[in-house]
Amino acid sequence: MNFQPLKNIKILDLTAVVVGPVATWRLGQYGAEIIKVENPSGDLMRGLGGVSPTGQHSGAYLHLNRGKKNICLDLKQDGGKQIIQKLVEWCDVIVANMRPDALERLGLDASTIRTQYPEKIYCLITGYGTDGPYAGLPTYDSVLQGASGIAGLFEARDGKPAYVPLLLCDHIVGEITAGAIMSAIIQKNMNGTGATLEIPMFETMASFVLQEHLAQQSFEPPIGTAGDQRLLSPHNQPVKTKNGFISFTINTDAQVKAFLKITDRAEILHDERFLTVASRAKYVSEWFEIRGAALENKTTEEWLEIFREADLPAMPCHTLETLTNDIHLKAVGLLTQEYHPTEGKTTAIRSTIQVDGSYASAQFTAVPNGWNTDEVLHDLGFTDDQIDTFLTEKAVKRYEE
Repeated sequence: MNFQPLKNIKILDLTAVVVGPVATWRLGQYGAEIIKVENPSGDLMRGLGGVSPTGQHSGAYLHLNRGKKNICLDLKQDGGKQIIQKLVEWCDVIVANMRPDALERLGLDASTIRTQYPEKIYCLITGYGTDGPYAGLPTYDSVLQGASGIAGLFEARDGKPAYVPLLLCDHIVGEITAGAIMSAIIQKNMNGTGATLEIPMFETMASFVLQEHLAQQSFEPPIGTAGDQRLLSPHNQPVKTKNGFISFTINTDAQVKAFLKITDRAEILHDERFLTVASRAKYVSEWFEIRGAALENKTTEEWLEIFREADLPAMPCHTLETLTNDIHLKAVGLLTQEYHPTEGKTTAIRSTIQVDGSYASAQFTAVPNGWNTDEVLHDLGFTDDQIDTFLTEKAVKRYEE
């Protein structure tokens, strides 16, 4: 498949860890040429994401940095500054998630770049924006889960705040960033104008929480408490079976009737509290207690067969160990094996987006720091002698085994 709507779009990737790499990885899937800049110590995620054979490519780094050329620059050196300015001139889009004051010191802030190149698209991902009392503060995903109310949802349900054990904020904001950049590219193709984008993570995730959980507080005056009581019910969890857990959701009146029949609860089929969507919303606590009761008289496999015969949405509740062996994921080939130039045999995750019946390219594997230094410098027009000088002055670094 040759799905490359962003072909010939060059993106200067000044991001690290997760949120920025998610955004540029997605744009690379659509055909953009990504030039990732790392300092000599490398992206923190190379080691922070877990151990690896060489210590330089954690699993998370491998999966989030596919399809990106890599140049290693020391931006404190004059040569590094010269090269980064050439990269800014060469690329169509600049994406950064460094703190704004650091970008200003380097002359890589939106105002400086767009004053010189008004046709560029500049995207800054921030923790808390550039205005307001939190502006400029450092952050990580777990901090944002707390600040945005995600951890507090667990307190409302379980009596104790908790983090989702997934870099949820980074992934969501990264995908939103990719969409915003593509919208700016479309605008530029229409009228030739660039754009300055800023994606504040805190506001973005707070809006996600409030879209669902502002709930009855959305009205003036409020007609009830905040929080979707279905989602906050302590019974809204995977249900125990004879040999494990099963995950299911039933929402429509027809689904509820079918569920009550197959779980031998026909005696409450005509209970007015549970007859309609509206009545179940009114008696949500009582309904979820019934819905969440254990199903320990049969195995997960037996229940799955029964649920599917009744056309009810249900799946096994996977662990990390069982997810990779899921029969559907195996059948569609989500995971494949490949060889990394320094890490040896690795597992790759292919694109999940189908276009015209084929999946978007997974692109080439993530590469070591400085892997493409010479190639990128040649693309920028620097001579071999100039590159040697940059290397001698330690303005750049190339990968060496």
